[in-house]
Amino acid sequence: MTSTLTALSPLDGRYAKSADPLRPFFSEHALIRYRVRVELAWLMALAAEPAIAELKPFSRKTVALLNELVLKFNEIDSKRIKAIETETNHDVKAIEYWLKARLGKNREVQGALEFIHFAATSEDINNLSYALMLAESRESAMLPKLDELIAVLRELAHRHAALAMLSRTHGQPASPTTLGKELANVVHRLRRARTRIAVVPLLGKINGATGNYHAHNVAYPDFEWERFCARFVQGLGLEFNPYTTQIEPHDSFAELFDAYAAANTVLLDLDRDLWGYISLGYFRQKTKRGEVGSSTMPHKVNPIDFENSEGNIGIANALLRHLSDKLPVSRWQRDLSDSTALRNAGNALGHSLLACTSCLRGLGKLDANPRRIVEDLDANWEVLTEAVQQVMRRHGVAGAYEKLKALSRGKKLDQKQLAAFIRTLPIPAPEKKRLLALTPATYTGLAARLAKQI
Repeated sequence: MTSTLTALSPLDGRYAKSADPLRPFFSEHALIRYRVRVELAWLMALAAEPAIAELKPFSRKTVALLNELVLKFNEIDSKRIKAIETETNHDVKAIEYWLKARLGKNREVQGALEFIHFAATSEDINNLSYALMLAESRESAMLPKLDELIAVLRELAHRHAALAMLSRTHGQPASPTTLGKELANVVHRLRRARTRIAVVPLLGKINGATGNYHAHNVAYPDFEWERFCARFVQGLGLEFNPYTTQIEPHDSFAELFDAYAAANTVLLDLDRDLWGYISLGYFRQKTKRGEVGSSTMPHKVNPIDFENSEGNIGIANALLRHLSDKLPVSRWQRDLSDSTALRNAGNALGHSLLACTSCLRGLGKLDANPRRIVEDLDANWEVLTEAVQQVMRRHGVAGAYEKLKALSRGKKLDQKQLAAFIRTLPIPAPEKKRLLALTPATYTGLAARLAKQI
């Protein structure tokens, strides 16, 4: 019997709990359930259309029965469909046969059985199913987790808004910032990434074998099929695509996967920065009784959550980028390469979700270490040469940059050395006094204000 210990994918094994929120959307059972949902929605839409004279409108009781079939669809139903598939070697046709068998005893539906999968190709059912899976997983699982991360980072940004910190451009000491402002930068980026994810419209079509309503039109030549199909797709909460081959070209899927990958890239940047700040001692990590950090070095408390997040982003973005590149490309009117690729959408989003969860877990373990942060500031008074130079420029001191370059480039300055230089400057006394009072910890510009207003 399969267990988490024998699972081939870590999303179904070691990380199964973190991936659980996506199972209602991307498991094999979920895909079958979505297909059943679309098939029955199509049948009910046809039955409600007066122009389809051979199909009588369903009673409220029958409509309720059909809706209940979707709501109560379970793994036993999926297994029966899979059993039919072993004969048909066609997953969507197996659903059509299962529905006909399941509904064949209902008198009202008996006369409508041939309208199950009417005029539809498999891709009509599949593209709508996947669009619904992506739309509903976005609202129920992916965006809520991203919102949770943004909220935690925003709270940390506010808490540490005024905690001055040495910057490191090119890895070298640079004009100070605050810890809160650095986190606020990430909040702003993730908010933009979230908006990009949220606004991608997901498209769908139900226009037949090569996108021209052949079957629809030959059966009912006087009916406005394009308008009807557009209304049906929009009724599912999707945007109608009027121009397709046999497949909906998946451009919107590609846009969504690109948007997820972009959000992951921002998260990757955060993971690496936090890893570095832990290494510098700017953060301590909370320990948990019983845990170990190394099998041989007892003192270790490793930043494993941020490393886990980084590793999963690599896997997620490899899949997301492949899907966004591959899915919009299909030979002539249809090839099947998109079908097997799309089955990995759940894996791509699963690793994205896991990366976000791991980062959140890591953030929950962090405590800022102000003493260590102040030590770095106090050891790098040369970062104030930028401030001194600008005041010199304001008051017309020639060669301000060059004078400070000669004093400081590649050197360490302490407070006394910098103060001695400032006292020699031909600038107004109040300005000299202001510069002498400046410290690396107070030279943070508008960082605190910017962090608080995020």
